[in-house]
Amino acid sequence: MKNFMEKYNVSRETYDKLKTYESLLREWQGRFNLIGKGTIENIWERHFLDSAQLINFIPNTAKKMCDFGSGAGFPGMVLAIMLQEKTPYLKVTLVESTGKKTMFLNQVKQDTNTDVEILNCRVENLSTQKFDIITSRAMTNLNNLLAYAYPYCKKETLCLFPKGKKYAEEIEEAKKGWRFDCQIKDSEQSSEGKILLINNIVKIKGGK
Repeated sequence: MKNFMEKYNVSRETYDKLKTYESLLREWQGRFNLIGKGTIENIWERHFLDSAQLINFIPNTAKKMCDFGSGAGFPGMVLAIMLQEKTPYLKVTLVESTGKKTMFLNQVKQDTNTDVEILNCRVENLSTQKFDIITSRAMTNLNNLLAYAYPYCKKETLCLFPKGKKYAEEIEEAKKGWRFDCQIKDSEQSSEGKILLINNIVKIKGGK
């Protein structure tokens, strides 16, 4: 606990909210299978810490953030809980198309008293708006993520996409249809994992 609080400079209250979230996830997992069964034993490392590390890349100037395909809330809900303390003016939106997962997210929102917008819809059905930050974890490949993100991006919008060992292949495939700036950061939780920091997304005419 102390290490987490010091590392991310959050209060005991924020840490307790994340532990409440973890307890809810363990409780609901038995009914709804919200996360992979093989990750339950290391739930804190595999999901909570893996999500929390993204906060290091979110600028204090960001006002609107959207998490695509939130699932059980990773990374969006973890970040929403942490950001409520650090930058309460940043509006966080979670988008999830599966009803049972949306029900779970709303329960977490209620029990942790987190100011977060939860939308039960598909990403492509979002109302037209622009975000400063877009996140997505394990939703789809990079090429598809860029296609989903593009309508909601300004030039300076920062996309934070955690990826696995095939990240380089995904980048090369995406370059067939898109131009973009990409920084690659090592994951703190996985020796093979990377975090892609992407902005300046431009669709290539006639691209794949």
